Amino acid sequence: MDATGGRGLGGAARLQANGPPLPPYEVLPTGVSMEELPRSTTVLLEEPPRPPRDHLVWSLFTTLYGNFCCLGLLAFVFSVKSRDRKMLGDYSGALSYASTAKCLNITALVINIIVVVIVVTIVALALEGVLSHMNPPPSYRPNPFSGGT
Repeated sequence: MDATGGRGLGGAARLQANGPPLPPYEVLPTGVSMEELPRSTTVLLEEPPRPPRDHLVWSLFTTLYGNFCCLGLLAFVFSVKSRDRKMLGDYSGALSYASTAKCLNITALVINIIVVVIVVTIVALALEGVLSHMNPPPSYRPNPFSGGT
């Protein structure tokens, strides 16, 4: 037994002053050497980081259907650059270009929604004005043909 009262734990169970705790260990019996024990190897497999999204399809649709001030075209260019960086394995560059493409797509989408709302409002007001001139309001004069005396 050691000073901590545990069998074979010694100083390994205690925290080191500048690092994580050491794993517990046992003292080898006196008649056994290290060469006689079976050896094992531990391999840690880490998944590679997921590549960032390049927003290429979104940029393509923004270019085709909502290219306000060429924002869709710029988003498409940055999406292609992001895809190129991703294929080269430069994930930080790909993430930078992809975030720029995403911001441009969102900006183009918001501007297009505002433009559509303004156009629909103007068309609705114009139609209301045209229809109100075609059908004059009813007159409130007495009708001479009603037959009243």
